Amino acid sequence: MSNVSQNRAAPRALGHWLLKSEPDEFSIDALAQCEVEPWSGVRNYQARNFMRDDMRAGDRVLFYHSSCAQPSIVGLARVASGAVPDRSQFDPQSEYFDPSSRPELPRWLQIDIAFERKLRQPISLTVLRQYAEPLQGLALLNRGNRLSVMPVSREHFRLILTLEPK
Repeated sequence: MSNVSQNRAAPRALGHWLLKSEPDEFSIDALAQCEVEPWSGVRNYQARNFMRDDMRAGDRVLFYHSSCAQPSIVGLARVASGAVPDRSQFDPQSEYFDPSSRPELPRWLQIDIAFERKLRQPISLTVLRQYAEPLQGLALLNRGNRLSVMPVSREHFRLILTLEPK
């Protein structure tokens, strides 16, 4: 007599991520209007690999506005799809066109993200730096970190949400 449940893999725990976007390029308000939007145009191999190898539909996302007066976590989203080829790499009219990428062997990927909610008040990078010790290891706090896609531990994700004013 075989036990089918022994052959099933344990369900994967939800992942947690931080996605950075310049608000002039794509803001949390734009995501709220779209509800679901491709996270395309990523042209960093490490970020691409996170999307390809680690991100799954259902994972939680901190949406971060960068390159602005007050860089801040401004909202929550959810990964809505697994990674697929980023169509912009094949479009010569796109600023993200990559002439060395081929449809049969795409170099760049995208995921879809779904809007959850805006934060009641942004959590600024300045505030996050005040919690450097409990947030030790959070890639966002590393000087010079330019990644637009980065993992966040479950513990850091939870702590960051406690910083949102009630």
